Amino acid sequence: MVKMQKKTFRVVLSLLMALVLSFFSFSQSATALTDEQKLISEVWRIVNRTYLDDSFNHQNWASVRQKILEKPLQNQQATYAAIQTMLKSLDDPFTRFLDPEQYRSLQVNTSGELTGVGLQIALNPETGKLEVVAPIAGSPAEKAGIQPRDRIVTIEGISTEKLTLDEAAARMRGPNGSIVTLVIEREGAPNREIQLTRSRIELNPVIAQLHKTEQGKSVGYLRLTQFNANAPMELAHAINSLEKKGADSYILDLRNNPGGLLQAGVEIARLWLPEGTIVYTVNRQGIQGSFEAFGSALTNDPLVILVNQGTASASEILAGALQDNGRATLVGETTFGKGLIQSLFELSDGSGLAVTIAKYETPQHHDINKIGIKPDKVVSSEPLTRDQVATKDDAQYQAALLLLQQQNVVVGAA
Repeated sequence: MVKMQKKTFRVVLSLLMALVLSFFSFSQSATALTDEQKLISEVWRIVNRTYLDDSFNHQNWASVRQKILEKPLQNQQATYAAIQTMLKSLDDPFTRFLDPEQYRSLQVNTSGELTGVGLQIALNPETGKLEVVAPIAGSPAEKAGIQPRDRIVTIEGISTEKLTLDEAAARMRGPNGSIVTLVIEREGAPNREIQLTRSRIELNPVIAQLHKTEQGKSVGYLRLTQFNANAPMELAHAINSLEKKGADSYILDLRNNPGGLLQAGVEIARLWLPEGTIVYTVNRQGIQGSFEAFGSALTNDPLVILVNQGTASASEILAGALQDNGRATLVGETTFGKGLIQSLFELSDGSGLAVTIAKYETPQHHDINKIGIKPDKVVSSEPLTRDQVATKDDAQYQAALLLLQQQNVVVGAA
């Protein structure tokens, strides 16, 4: 009996020692993380908690983290490279890491000013190539004739196939007055080299003009170039000003507008809609949220929206909301087709992380990602110079004027 008790005691003691050693080993590994490993773990946790695709591109996300942490990280740059490798495995060009400089630059962009060539860019998810979404109005890129869907082959002789989206953007930024050389590829044309002089670009996103038609009508022409923090307030001021000047109808030009802040798109939709759903959002659990219009619109006058292949993201949210609610007629070409929503996270070392957290659907539950929004009236257009936009040389603008004229006739007959 005593021998059995001693044997049982030794077994229990061995088990306890094993548990203690196991716990000590776990605690030691948990507390021994370097600053570099902690940053990787921080990024991993944010993606693990918020990323839209809970299969993480059909891979074991915990295993991805473990493999990254097993490799030596000697400095900050090695850590950033490891994070980019980890995120690249998701095969999502919109989920990306931004170093502190890139993160600050993005904050500046959305606040209303940047220094560079004035290109909105994206990685084509199908080809992996660096593609122009749209040039910013009045920028060096627009003046040089760069167009939506152009592909950027090299930046200062460096192939963009070797660069992340943010690395490419960073190489095109630089001091005011400095020069950067790009090689541009366009469908059906030989590659061409373009030298651009960087400049400070004021991101005043609204151009407002009162146009008189041959029939004596007053059309409020509004061109919105970006959805930054200033856009809703600036557009509201412009609409109120045009109303006071006697605008009978409106053309809202969203061509080559690459988007921006989701909230800006929602607030601008509320300027035109007194009620109704603006957009549905769907997270990885399939849970739907929505943004609604409420209150009163600034004007109930007829509205036509101009769209093209460079109309993307928040622009598509706005166009889809006003089309599906019957508030506006869309004229132009099928839009870009970016139906994903990113959230921006600031990391502990001052860098940032953009993560695709949801997709959106139009009020009639259309998922437009990689599909785009088809306009009510399809009108193709040749590339226009800045001076040709909204003139007799602008076929899409002329089609919008004709449509408004027909609507006014119908309203008058009623």
